[in-house]
Amino acid sequence: MLTLHRVRGVRTGPDGEPVPGHAVVVDGARIAAIGPYEELLAAYGDRARVREWDGVLTPGRHEPDGAALLEGAYQPDPREADELGSEPVTGAALAALDMTETRWGAGARRGLQRLLAAGTTSLTGPFTRPAVRTAVRRSGLAEPPGGRLRTLTAGGPADFAVLAADGGCLATVLGGRLVYRRR
Repeated sequence: MLTLHRVRGVRTGPDGEPVPGHAVVVDGARIAAIGPYEELLAAYGDRARVREWDGVLTPGRHEPDGAALLEGAYQPDPREADELGSEPVTGAALAALDMTETRWGAGARRGLQRLLAAGTTSLTGPFTRPAVRTAVRRSGLAEPPGGRLRTLTAGGPADFAVLAADGGCLATVLGGRLVYRRR
């Protein structure tokens, strides 16, 4: 399915200024086109659904300490908030917990949701715990070549984030799938 993402501007690299009035067309897991919104609407509008975002479409954010975040801390379940709080558990408090692979996997999935909500589109491992590796693989987050964010290009992977003027994330897309949307 084709999706035309209309935004305030598109920044194709991790740095630099966004190009106002540009948009991105996604076809499946790949970027089909990047260019002026009106041109893309004329070319794809009859076949594409249009999503409008009040932000700048970017390659997203890279988390260089993914292993430390997901394997060096436990993200508590909301049902554990009375006992553990809602922030990641680390250090001696983590060592005191009975951490099974199931618990590590569930904590990693909650940590990954926090990363996606921040506009993270890639992270760095290595991940040594099997349950954490599985959670990362299933999330769609990948380790980019050279540990750096990819540049958005036509034909490239549809992995990006839309960031609001305040820096908050409005949407995260991985492999062409909308995996996070701020309500």
